[in-house]
Amino acid sequence: MKNLLASLPTRFVNGVSTLGPIGYWGKAPGTNGSFVGLLWYTLFFYQATASTYILLLALSTLIAILFCGESELRMKRKDPPEALIDEVIAMPYCFIGLAKHMQPLWLYMIAGFALFRFFDILKPLGIRKLQNLPGGYGIVIDDLAAAFATCLCLHLLRLFVF
Repeated sequence: MKNLLASLPTRFVNGVSTLGPIGYWGKAPGTNGSFVGLLWYTLFFYQATASTYILLLALSTLIAILFCGESELRMKRKDPPEALIDEVIAMPYCFIGLAKHMQPLWLYMIAGFALFRFFDILKPLGIRKLQNLPGGYGIVIDDLAAAFATCLCLHLLRLFVF
């Protein structure tokens, strides 16, 4: 798979990891990516069966790891901020097990977005150390950890607040 990625044009590889021009918009590409991730979740995950949800998570995570790792090599920078596919694919992890309970939906979406950005930016609970993993793994896994922390918080909010 690595050889296949290495043979792809740089413009294509970086275009996938940055979602074309979106990774270059504004001063907060991670926030842009998280917003796109909400759309990604709403369009493809919200009504998905459990098996489809898991399959989409696995495939999108693999794609993100591969393309982010390759983009890091080609951009010659560790975890380039414009490579935001990692935020996009992490957002559906925030809502695992919640779809049937997300009423009102907009409230959970706002809470999930805000919590994810909190955990992704501050990287508490050892999340920051995960970035030290090599290549695409380090780029993606800290976002997955932030998403799991968000998911836990949303479940606790559902049980005790909403």
